[in-house]
Amino acid sequence: MRDPVNLAAVRPYADALDDGFISLAFTLPVPDTKAARRAALKLASEMGLQRAEVVHQARVTDGFTYFLVYARCPHTVDYAALDYDGTDPRFLTKSEVEQYADKHLGRTVVVVGASTGTDTHTVGIDAMLNLKGFDGQYGLEAYRNFRVINLGSQVPNEELVAKAIEVGADAILVSQTVTQQDLHVHNLTELVELVDAEGLRERMVLVCGGPRISPELAKELGFDAGFSKGTYPNHVATFVAQELVARRHGSRVAAAPVGLLHATG
Repeated sequence: MRDPVNLAAVRPYADALDDGFISLAFTLPVPDTKAARRAALKLASEMGLQRAEVVHQARVTDGFTYFLVYARCPHTVDYAALDYDGTDPRFLTKSEVEQYADKHLGRTVVVVGASTGTDTHTVGIDAMLNLKGFDGQYGLEAYRNFRVINLGSQVPNEELVAKAIEVGADAILVSQTVTQQDLHVHNLTELVELVDAEGLRERMVLVCGGPRISPELAKELGFDAGFSKGTYPNHVATFVAQELVARRHGSRVAAAPVGLLHATG
């Protein structure tokens, strides 16, 4: 039996408990040279990492080099002192969502989704909405009491909102994969503003997802929930159904912490 973990001083480990070793991947805007390797090690040192070594170095393109660094992190975190209410959300299965919606809503839930702006990536939104779903779990199209309209990629926010109004959508799902220069923040903010301008914010459930989305960011931008890697269709369906029921009774569901609309990374 191994020694119990000290939750007041939790440290990452790779080979042995509490060894503190981590791997760190990054790109530097410098040519692929020995000097570049020294720069990567210097950066690791400035981060406070110990016994750093470059285990992989490769040219990305002219003037850019990729590194994988292995090093020891001397820092710990007091996990026991972190605020935690002791509960994690329980996501319903597909059949449970259907039964829940039948019992508490008694009607079809209309969902409109898209990858907005210049975003051409549809893997995440398709995984959540399309019949085939992801990793053996059907998307929302397969739920008998959900009607799904998937507009695909590069959809202007104005077009998405217009479609949602046209079909009387209960929920809008937005996937954002392109995050350079915080484009996802701009697109998501604009969408909320458009929904607000139409006076529909209280009627429509707004959900966003992507690799850089967190529940905290989603809330900050005005969304009801944010989903990221590790999300399955039933996670999104559970939140949407429960949020609609909660609103019927004048309350709100806490934003699910799993995070995406970006199930496959």
